[in-house]
Amino acid sequence: MKYFLAVAREENITRAADFLCVTQPSLTRQIQNMEKEVGQPLFIRAGRKMVLTEAGMLLRKRAEEIVELYDKAEHEWLNLTDDVNGEVFIGGGETYGITILMDAVREMHKTYPNIKIHIHSGDMVDVCDRLDKGLIDFGLLMQPADLSKYENIRLPYVDRWGLLMHKDHPLANKEYITPNDIKDVPIMQSRHSLPKSAITEWYKSVAVNLVGTYNLLNNAAFAAYCKIGCVLCIDKLINTTNSDLVFRPLNPPVEVELDVVWKKYQVFSKSAQIFLKYLKEKIS
Repeated sequence: MKYFLAVAREENITRAADFLCVTQPSLTRQIQNMEKEVGQPLFIRAGRKMVLTEAGMLLRKRAEEIVELYDKAEHEWLNLTDDVNGEVFIGGGETYGITILMDAVREMHKTYPNIKIHIHSGDMVDVCDRLDKGLIDFGLLMQPADLSKYENIRLPYVDRWGLLMHKDHPLANKEYITPNDIKDVPIMQSRHSLPKSAITEWYKSVAVNLVGTYNLLNNAAFAAYCKIGCVLCIDKLINTTNSDLVFRPLNPPVEVELDVVWKKYQVFSKSAQIFLKYLKEKIS
């Protein structure tokens, strides 16, 4: 799998072989054996360039997940000692609520400074997928979310939705934003809040001029800065102090609760168990 991924990344047998410190003929045989095993070509040869076929692209996605999961498991095996120096993997969307988890990490590091924390940013579908596959230990989910197959802890914090815009925008003079205020206003919205969410319910009575979507708010904020449109987003993610941007909350208010979740019957590594202990203490 690692050989295949190296060729897919380098798009060249020679460069991949140099990276892997193996001979070119040996690497070529490995790829040929893989193609025989799956029963179809994984690459299209175009001169010296190796381009993935449709089957190759599917295998690449699965291979990345397999290798990542193996590396995670291998690290856990090598750290089954009395000295706690393992890793904790957390996934979640952009939210100020992550500070509660980081407060728990800070307290944990006072006693266990060698535990490393890895944070993966993604939408709810991505986080749940990685959680189900064992690629992360904990997920941070915004409501509404289906928690039926997870254990969960509700955080003592709610995210507040509002409108991010340039300070020169006419709506910047308002104390709060109503659905009628955004009628015909160019709007950017988070992809994970489409097609149905608390925010789409909030503006369902008006026609919204949706000019684009975003995954990471830091990048979308430049759309507001460049006056392309206003951004429906969560508060406290963009620092608007001494900035050309302003944030105005929605009215009626749109607030969402947050849950830290993990798989039911999950067998945690020692590091993950310790983190969960500190998180529960922090919340209580």
